[in-house]
Parts: sequence; structure tokens; C-alpha cells
Amino acid sequence: MPHVPSSDGRPPWRATVLTLFPEMFPGPLGLSLAGQALEASIWTLATVPIREFGLGRHRTVDDAPAGGGAGMVMRADVLAAAIDHARAQEPDAPLIYLSPRGQRFDQALARELAAGPGVLLAAGRFEGIDERVIAARGMREVSIGDYVLSGGELAAMVLIDACVRLLPGVVGASESLSDESFEAGLLEHPQYTKPREWEGRQIPEVLLSGDHKKIAAWRRQEAERLTAERRPDLLTRRTPKP
Repeated sequence: MPHVPSSDGRPPWRATVLTLFPEMFPGPLGLSLAGQALEASIWTLATVPIREFGLGRHRTVDDAPAGGGAGMVMRADVLAAAIDHARAQEPDAPLIYLSPRGQRFDQALARELAAGPGVLLAAGRFEGIDERVIAARGMREVSIGDYVLSGGELAAMVLIDACVRLLPGVVGASESLSDESFEAGLLEHPQYTKPREWEGRQIPEVLLSGDHKKIAAWRRQEAERLTAERRPDLLTRRTPKP
């Protein structure tokens, strides 16, 4: 299928998901900012149904784990066939396996992936996938957090959404991106809006002062305070601005 350029002439960022449940997509990715950007061809979404590459009359995609144990494991030969089919359509996109043992997905990785042509995502199920296909196809393992989901589809949606909102033309004001949590290695400062007083609680006076220098300093101070209280690990990894 040819890739249609977006309205400003840039080729769309492309997300392809290998999954046993293609009906889960686009799901929330078809709504709000991501959905509007999808309609505008800023990015595209395709699914590759792994079941179509299954074996025999029942399209079997899994088998018992070697060495015994609970659950089932996705077969290397089946998944490799699906990957090779998708790779023929997307030769340049990084191939990522959503796995709880993978590299932690963070804002820096979202920026890295958003700057590329797109992503080719493998959503596992059951107890995981045969280790041999990970090595043979050079899959990059990525985790969205230290917990286990029923499958990789929701993790794929999280990764895609985080990347799509970084694409030019998706979020209206560039300041909205630069001021967000994690962009400067800090959590975001508190936000307020009307009414000025609510249930006896006031908007901080500095935000109503009109003094942009003081407002910026207050926001920076609050971001640093919240980060120190809630995510001190971010401060140890952060490179201070000169």
C-alpha cells in the first residue's frame, strides 16, 4: 500500500503492529489528537494478523514451553513469517518486541522513535515468544513499566501515542511539548485555570502577576520540588542545564 504524504508534504510516520487481535486497533489511537493526526495522514497505522501465518487447519501460533512449565509460547517459525511479511513492507522501521524485560520506554526513546520513519511492533501473548526469533530477527525489547499485561497490544498503543504526539502538527503549540513532564528531566509544574478561587483554594498569586520571569522561576522551582518528592531517581539521571 503506498504511503500518502501528509498535507505539508512530509511522508507520514508509520506504525505497524503484529498482533493476534487486530480488532483492538486503532482503539483509543483513533480518537483525540492521535485520531485527528491519523485522519490528516500525519501518521499511518497498519496491523499484521499473526494468526494468518499460523500452522494447519486451526492456524496454530503457539506450543508448550520447552522444558515444561505453565502456559504456552508463541512459535518462532510462525512469528518470523509474520515479521518477514511486515518487513517487506517496512524495511527501515525498527523492529520492537513489547516485553517487561526490555529497555524502559521513556521520553527520550519516544523522541528517538518519533524522529524516525516509524515503528514495527510485535505484540506478544501467552508466556511470551520463542527466544530464537528475537535473536534471529534482531528485535529490540522495550518495556513500558515493571508490570505484566495480558498481551503487548496495550503497550503498543502507549508507545505509539507517546511518539505520535511528538510529530510536527499534532500538538498545537510547541511550548506544550517542551514544558511537559520529563522533557527537561523534571516532572511538570502544577497547572491552574479559572475560577480564581475554588472551594476556598486560590490560584498562586505569582501566576496572576503578569511577570513572566517570576512565573517561569516559580514553575521551575515547583517542578524541582515535585521531582525531588516523587521521583528523586530522575534527578540522579538528569544533566543540569548550563
